[in-house]
Amino acid sequence: MTIAPPRTTAVFVPTREAGLVRLRDFAPKAGRAYASNRNYDLGATNVMHVSGLSPYIRHRMLGEEEILQAILTRHSRGSAEKAVQEIFWRAYWKGWLQMRPGIWQDYQQGVQRGLNRVQTESGLRKAWETACAGETSVAPFDHWAQELVRTGYLHNHARMWFASIWIFTLNLPWELGADFFLRHLLDGDPASNTMGWRWVAGIQTPGKTYLARPDNIETYTKGRFRRPTGLAVQAPAIAAPSAPQAQPLPPTETHEPKTGCGVLITEEDLSPGWLLPQGIKPASVAALTSTSARSPLIVAPQVHEFTTKSMEDCLTRHAARLGHAAVSTTQTSDIVAWAKDKGLTQVVTSFAPVGPVADRLYDLDSALGKNGTVLIRLMRPYDRAAWPHATHGFFRFRAKIPLLLDRISGLAQS
Repeated sequence: MTIAPPRTTAVFVPTREAGLVRLRDFAPKAGRAYASNRNYDLGATNVMHVSGLSPYIRHRMLGEEEILQAILTRHSRGSAEKAVQEIFWRAYWKGWLQMRPGIWQDYQQGVQRGLNRVQTESGLRKAWETACAGETSVAPFDHWAQELVRTGYLHNHARMWFASIWIFTLNLPWELGADFFLRHLLDGDPASNTMGWRWVAGIQTPGKTYLARPDNIETYTKGRFRRPTGLAVQAPAIAAPSAPQAQPLPPTETHEPKTGCGVLITEEDLSPGWLLPQGIKPASVAALTSTSARSPLIVAPQVHEFTTKSMEDCLTRHAARLGHAAVSTTQTSDIVAWAKDKGLTQVVTSFAPVGPVADRLYDLDSALGKNGTVLIRLMRPYDRAAWPHATHGFFRFRAKIPLLLDRISGLAQS
């Protein structure tokens, strides 16, 4: 049965089929229409000018290559430039963070520092709770806070305004704002989220901040919020250490399928059929979800539900190819027990970029090794090609996009 979500709703159905429907609807509009209208936030019930694909890309229910294929079979590279760049922004942020993993650790420590302050500073606690509840009296901010909690989604422009108001008007720690997003966004991505908040705060590009302006909000919400008052008029950059120098990407891991090989599926890649050559089935399959590891606080139920049901959809779709999952769990200890019970000598999984899943896999690698099982993390060719170019700013990375497109089969220059 084909699931066709209404084109003007932000409700996301957690299946690959629903993602393909969105891609089918968006691809014809991904050219100049998208470039002209993508910055307009028209509200949760009117998202026709954006793709609505982010939750499906986030969990790789849809692959970047197939989205680029769908767009560039309908538009020239020139007319689809903005849409193409938005796809590659994700690869850029992931690659940038992968080469600077300490930034993720610094962010986690910043969240904990913020939560410690919330416990001891009553004024900060009240301001933080008020902001999370959308009860600040800054009308657009309150609307977006409640929309995010209700839908699990915000327009990208609204995310920038929200972050700016959180930091510069409400004077709240940026890490707690990033944590609020990561707890509620269905497409919550450690790299894009962390880097986006750092950019607004003037940390990512040192000294360059983003100020939410009343006229800009009014224009790009088409008057839904008319010259909101009470906003900061200055956005002084947040003091922070300079970003560390890029370190090499992890070496390429290879895999030769043999007896005793298991496949582990995580929420980072819900299209795992590429992990083994056609015609070869694993000895066993397991699934690990790590949504709760996004934050020290409780992650929104709808985020758990979307991720869990997306995983179920993945397991159903790949049962014929990989076999039915013997274990589906949130605990790494269950994966260790599974590997031991099945006598697995190897467990193959998709490489998880820096973030909660990668942290879980690091611990799992050590635990499996104690039982003589090797964890093999295979990096997708798309990531292996794109990430090495994320050494500096996006403009330098952007210059490599034509080369990256040429490497993707079927994307000849048009």
